[in-house]
Amino acid sequence: MIRKLLSALAVTAAFTGTASADMPKEINFGFIATESSQNLKQDWQPLIDDLSKRLGTKVNPFFAPDYAGVIEAMRFNKVHIAWMGNKSGMEAVDRASGEVFAQVVAADGSPGYWSLLITHKDSPYKTLEDVLKASKNINFGIGDPNSTSGFLVPSYYVFALNKVEPKTAFKTIRAANHETNMMSVANKQVDVATNNTENWEKFAARFPEKIKDVRAIWKSPLIPADPMVWRKDLDSDAKARIKSVLIAYGSGAEATREKAVLAKLTYSGFKESGNYQLIPIRQLELFKDKTKLEADLNMNATERQAKIEDINKKLAELNQQLAALK
Repeated sequence: MIRKLLSALAVTAAFTGTASADMPKEINFGFIATESSQNLKQDWQPLIDDLSKRLGTKVNPFFAPDYAGVIEAMRFNKVHIAWMGNKSGMEAVDRASGEVFAQVVAADGSPGYWSLLITHKDSPYKTLEDVLKASKNINFGIGDPNSTSGFLVPSYYVFALNKVEPKTAFKTIRAANHETNMMSVANKQVDVATNNTENWEKFAARFPEKIKDVRAIWKSPLIPADPMVWRKDLDSDAKARIKSVLIAYGSGAEATREKAVLAKLTYSGFKESGNYQLIPIRQLELFKDKTKLEADLNMNATERQAKIEDINKKLAELNQQLAALK
């Protein structure tokens, strides 16, 4: 009962619109570059405005041309909270004093999303096997190096497991954000590209005629839903208020309007989370590194084995952490 009362009081405080003495005068909210900053701002601005009103402090959107820009901005305290992917969230936790505090919830309630390989509808490549067999003839579009679905997941499931080195396997390879890769496939500027199910929905809503020209030919295992990350040194009162507003968003007195805002983002809301949601992504990174080491016959055998054993130790520790969470 006491816990429920305190929780209710925290939510009420978050909605008063009066900043506490410890609430920053301004909060910078970072957004990874999954698409153009213009489109991101258009989709997120209503939620940013609501945050400003309910926190009683100005919330400024922060955009960068790539994922690293937001990570570095958090590192140097230019960004206080951010919407990230799991890979960029992991980098922020490891290098930028970041900490996962919440997770988006998909519009259909699914616990995550999926990485895709996409081609033009008229493409002769209809399966992953087709792509791997004809790779020397393919112009390939990959995601930002800090993208979970555009880079990390395909790097492991598409390339590492099939012993493919993408830099040499394809005719050309270029990195771009999800929206650019989708448009490049639709316009036949690249033959195959990475993407994800969330961006597919956004692109379909924004470019309904273009999406008809795109076909998905491969789908990854489930990726945990995007994390919300803040700097660990953000004031504790500010943290509590920010989390309360986001978790309650879409369920208050203005639920109908807020749900429409969330729907445009392809979400139904936010739920509490922590750094533990990054464990599967850390495992992917380690598996990828291990696969590369096992294939590197030019490295000294003793050195290679020592590095593999170190990775196995880290994987075992992560497995223990996952088991403790169940």
